[in-house]
Amino acid sequence: MPDLRKDPIVNRWVIIATERAHRPGGMRSDRDEPAPPGTVCPFCPGHEDKTPREVLAYRPQGPANGPGWTLRVVPNKFPALRVEGSLDRAGDGVYDRMQGIGAHEVIIETPHHGQQLAGLSEAEIEPVFWAYRDRILDLRRDNRFKYIMIFKNHGRAAGASLEHPHSQLIALPVVPKTVLEEMEGARAYFAFKERCVFCDIVRQELAERRRVVYENASFVVIEPYAPKFPFETWILPKHHDSSFEDVRRSEYAELANAMRVTLRKLNLALDDPPYNFMLHNQPLNEPESATYHWHIEIMPTLSTVAGFEWGSGFYINPTSPEEAAAFLREIKD
Repeated sequence: MPDLRKDPIVNRWVIIATERAHRPGGMRSDRDEPAPPGTVCPFCPGHEDKTPREVLAYRPQGPANGPGWTLRVVPNKFPALRVEGSLDRAGDGVYDRMQGIGAHEVIIETPHHGQQLAGLSEAEIEPVFWAYRDRILDLRRDNRFKYIMIFKNHGRAAGASLEHPHSQLIALPVVPKTVLEEMEGARAYFAFKERCVFCDIVRQELAERRRVVYENASFVVIEPYAPKFPFETWILPKHHDSSFEDVRRSEYAELANAMRVTLRKLNLALDDPPYNFMLHNQPLNEPESATYHWHIEIMPTLSTVAGFEWGSGFYINPTSPEEAAAFLREIKD
């Protein structure tokens, strides 16, 4: 059973999940090593027996847990957290721990092994966001879960252990420290100015346009003012929403458009870079917040986090967001 342990100095929770070392590429140092020839992909159609039973599938034809699907969601075979059991919170002197209870799922975005998310059509990308929504709505009924982190690792240098296009979901019994810090900063800004800081960012960026990469009716894509990494890119709703799963139905098509354009620009500009993206959402089962604003952050893996960054919390970024935005704007699909 995984273990959740709390650092008593900075109040950060860590998952100790020793079974994860046995997953494909679990302890590999060379993240660019290709899969051995003849390796069977468990995410390809016809190999449904190689994964746990699906918890969600969009399937125009065929039986459950068989071929015929366009998107599948399955429990991770090597989960960081497990659904079964109780939290069993306990103290050990200055230390706090609990059982590693949660959910860890894989969203298999397409049946086509060689097709990456950026290469899908908007009509094919939109169901990926619907799957995120459907799984959040289902999992938030479990009162053990406080936060759901949805993320994608593309490329081995960004942590992907399987090539077939997929993203992941982890439901947590605590709210991550990074999310708490972001929410506390947003609340402090609102207390001082009585406005959402994200809404103010959207207004200023659309007015100045120096860091805008792309926009459509519902979303704006920007290079943030103080990015940690080169070509860090955010997708933000133009109007205020704190919960991704509660937005208007029409916006998922607009989000698919924004994501496709953004990923294709990054691919063409940076030669298909490895990247991570993360959905930043408010914690589960909280009322609509006037201070928080959901968004997606995309981080191409172009630089290495080294001693100064780890030790100080400062990041050294060799590319200004204004230069990155201007470069990406010029990229035509």
